Amino acid sequence: MRSKSSATGRKAITLGALGVLAFSLTLPATRVAVHDLDPWFVAFGRAVGAAVLAGAYLYLTRAPLPRHWRRLAIVALGVIIGFPLFTSLALTTQTAAHGAVVVTVLPAMTAVFAVLRAGERPPPLFWVAGLSGLLLVLTFLIATGTVHGGLNPADFFLLAAVVLCGLGYAEGGALARDLGGARTICWALLLALPVTLPVTVVAAVSHPPHTGAAGWSAFAYLTTVSMFLGFFAWYAGLALGGIARVGQLQLAQPILTLLWSALLLAEPVTPATIATAVLVLACVVAIQRARTRRVLTDSLP
Repeated sequence: MRSKSSATGRKAITLGALGVLAFSLTLPATRVAVHDLDPWFVAFGRAVGAAVLAGAYLYLTRAPLPRHWRRLAIVALGVIIGFPLFTSLALTTQTAAHGAVVVTVLPAMTAVFAVLRAGERPPPLFWVAGLSGLLLVLTFLIATGTVHGGLNPADFFLLAAVVLCGLGYAEGGALARDLGGARTICWALLLALPVTLPVTVVAAVSHPPHTGAAGWSAFAYLTTVSMFLGFFAWYAGLALGGIARVGQLQLAQPILTLLWSALLLAEPVTPATIATAVLVLACVVAIQRARTRRVLTDSLP
């Protein structure tokens, strides 16, 4: 029994890590896309493209109609509408690295909603390790000059994105226990289509999309990976290993985002970056050792 539980835990962490890896390029890709494209088009257009892929997937797999429409609407509000819209608006004036600072709060927000929406009860060690990882990342980003000055409108957009995304992650992770990760995001994408499609059309007519290869490549990544395939692994990992626990893997996401910047933009990686990454990973390991007690409920309000 213990061997089976360990194997399940390893699978959950692997799936969650794949999700984090996929999402770690979201902010840089969004920054590239909104350089030329209208942010409303980027936010909603990627959801429309992903909905087309979702419809094909559901058709090919002959997925039955779900009965959790209200909960799917919460997922759509959080990760399909809220997060893409507010990050796109913020990154028209802010850098992806600055956005990574605010997104550092996302694992904690996901854990809070895991308690409120999924009935999870993480032990004290979980909260201590999670807070330690959060403080480490914030200290590193502030010390290296990634963030400076006070809050501005873009920061409020990013904070709104984090709150809505945490809600969407927790609700989607809980729902994936019944539907599976792939069907959860696919049905949410289709449910959001009556909103995302008209906004995309209006944005395209108002500001005809025109950009170069880099802009369209970034938009394609946001559509196929950030909005679609990444959630297959992410929601499956959350459902399998616990939303609060697996969600803390995102503590490593700001570091990954900076490393992507180094690889793609030739920015230097300092010893402080490596040291911080090691310490954050130590916090993640501590979190994974803190067993999450989940309260099972027949239905959520």
